Amino acid sequence: MRHIKLTLFGIIALMSVLWIAAEPGVFQPNGFFALRSAAVQYTGVLAIAAMSVAMMLALRPRWPERWMGGLDKMYRLHKWLGVTVLVVAVIHWLWAKGPKWAGNWGLLERPARAPRAPISDPTEAFFASLRGTAESVGEWAFYAAVVLIALALIRVVPYRWFYKTHRLVAIAYLLLVFHTVILLNFADWLTPLGAAMTLLMAGGTFAAGVVLLRQVGAARQVSGRIAELTYYPGVKALETIIDMSAGWPGHRAGQFAFAMSDASEGAHPYTIASDWHPDHPRITFITKELGDHTNRLKERLKMGQEVRVEGPYGCFTFDDDCRHQIWIGGGIGITPFIARMKHMAMRDGTPDWPPGQSINLFHATGDVDELALARLSEDASSANVRLHLLVSARDGRLTGARIRDAVADWREASLWFCGPADFGAALRRDFAREGFPVQKRFHQELFDMR
Repeated sequence: MRHIKLTLFGIIALMSVLWIAAEPGVFQPNGFFALRSAAVQYTGVLAIAAMSVAMMLALRPRWPERWMGGLDKMYRLHKWLGVTVLVVAVIHWLWAKGPKWAGNWGLLERPARAPRAPISDPTEAFFASLRGTAESVGEWAFYAAVVLIALALIRVVPYRWFYKTHRLVAIAYLLLVFHTVILLNFADWLTPLGAAMTLLMAGGTFAAGVVLLRQVGAARQVSGRIAELTYYPGVKALETIIDMSAGWPGHRAGQFAFAMSDASEGAHPYTIASDWHPDHPRITFITKELGDHTNRLKERLKMGQEVRVEGPYGCFTFDDDCRHQIWIGGGIGITPFIARMKHMAMRDGTPDWPPGQSINLFHATGDVDELALARLSEDASSANVRLHLLVSARDGRLTGARIRDAVADWREASLWFCGPADFGAALRRDFAREGFPVQKRFHQELFDMR
């Protein structure tokens, strides 16, 4: 989370410094309309910069994943960049439109414009000839972007509609790039601000093209066929085992992948619930009925059906040198821990974790399926993991205090959480109050790609 905030505020701070360096006269008192012109320019720069970075993150690039802590964190940054674009673009629009409305209502009088000197530079003259078009295009692109970003943020909109409409943001972005190129103060293109804007918009334009051509992650997609399907009615979860074709690079326990069984629905992210065996190339997904798409999977998926799998992604891979680990899986958040336990059972004679490391797994669930829980107990026993099973109706809620009471060495442990975001946030705050170094040793999968 810290890197998300650093990156977001870093982008805003960097573009602010570059803009002030390009427009040092902004702090000179030149009246309201000079302030309005500066505010329109500044908010426009911030909005297109944030939108450009968001577009590039939409490609799911691998190079920043380790620093950010995983693709899940990158998508959280993508979301907050979208929120930033929405807020700053609305402010930009109000600065552009508000004084005009005030003038029409007789509340504000615009001073007479001084005669403009002839433009000698042919490029600047060409840009000036397109100002009216750029203003109109930008206004309508702004309206479209606001609606599309709002649809992405409103969770009640079904995922399939989000998937179909969110690509249109790329078109709005390209129109806003045209708007920015024409309307940014021409002299600013020859400053460091102009260089930064050029790089950002070039990267964003490339990303928009990839999105519109539906090639996001295409180089990392591998086909597979469904080999086994097992439904657990007690927990309303479907286990899908897929035979992977050549090309899957393998994965580590705790990572996830995007799987697509229906092109009209698009790819959905799922945590991989199996270890990787190169000589037996299979992966397992466990999906719980949590929405319109997952509710239909048990009827739609068939044995032998082809599935496109993209990945692997994620850094929730249990890497640390702590002698003790505490795992907390809430509901379907148990899946990365299942994969890790299978890996540990396979590597029992040749461990790739610290010698003597002890692990306590807490699984809190509101649903019960005896077969699923029996398999979980078997996995824990095979991996020498101490399992603490809490069924909410029987055992009450899992709290930080219950975890600390059960694990004597919790202060020296690392915590690995996967489950409902609110539950994870509450545990993080609880352990922070007890002096636990949550910044360093509380690992949370932000498994929310929207």
